[in-house]
Amino acid sequence: MSKRITHVLKVEYDGTNYSGWQRQKNGLSIQHAIEQALYRLTGHEIHVLGSGRTDAGVHAKGQVAHFKTTNEVFSVPESKIVKAINSRLPNDVRILSHCLADASFHCTRDAVYREYSYTFTNHESVFERHFATYYPYPFSIEKLITSNELFVGEHDFTSFSKNNPSTLSYICNVKHCAWQQINDSTFILRIGANRFVYGMVRSIVGAMLEYSRGTLSSDEIIQLLHKPERISTRKRAPLASPEGLVLEKVHYPDHLGIQLL
Repeated sequence: MSKRITHVLKVEYDGTNYSGWQRQKNGLSIQHAIEQALYRLTGHEIHVLGSGRTDAGVHAKGQVAHFKTTNEVFSVPESKIVKAINSRLPNDVRILSHCLADASFHCTRDAVYREYSYTFTNHESVFERHFATYYPYPFSIEKLITSNELFVGEHDFTSFSKNNPSTLSYICNVKHCAWQQINDSTFILRIGANRFVYGMVRSIVGAMLEYSRGTLSSDEIIQLLHKPERISTRKRAPLASPEGLVLEKVHYPDHLGIQLL
C-alpha cells in the first residue's frame, strides 16, 4: 500500500461571499472551494481539514489546513503545489504556502495558539465595508481600550459563544487582548488564545462595544464569565458583525516542524 503523505497549507481568503470555512449543504464554503480545486487538479476527491471554522463573512490571512493523500493520487511536484492549486481556485481564496508534515499531524488538534483581529470604524466607506465593521454609535474610547482587561485569562466562554454540539468544553485561555486606535475613526482589536469556540470573538467584541457605549456594565460582563449559561434572562451583548473579523495566525509547537511562510 502506498504511503499516505500529509500536506499542510497556509490559506488566505476574503470570506465575504462564503458561508464560512465549513462545508455546507446550502452555500459555498472555503473548504469546498479548496476541495473542488484539488478535484480539478487530480481527478480525485480529497478531504481538507481546517484549523478553525470561521463564520460566514469572516476572513483569514493565516488559516492552516491539511489533507492526506498518496503520490499516486497527488503527484504534483512540491515546488509547484501552491501555483497548481491557486490556478484552480477563485481569486478570493489563495494558498500562500505549503509544507509536508508527519503522518500524525492534525491542523486542529495540534494548534496551541490562535490570533484574530477585529476592525471597526465609525466612518462609513464603500471601500472598507467588507473588512471593517461600520459602527455608527457614540462610545467612550477610554472604556473601549480598557475593556480588554475583562476577558484576559482562563474563563468559561459559554455566555460569549454560539452553541456547537461538537464542542465539549467552552473553557479558553485568552493570553492577549488589546485595542489599538489606528486613526480618528478606526480601531483594531488583536486577541490571542489557546483556542476559540464558535462565535467567541464576535461575542466578545459585541460586549466590549456595548460596554464602551454604557449599555452593558463591567459587573454584567463579569457575571456572564463567572456564571456561564447558554439561555438566560440576564442582559448580554449582540454578536458583532462578521466583516471586521480576520483569522491572522495559527501557531504549532516547534517540534512539529510546520514551516509556513
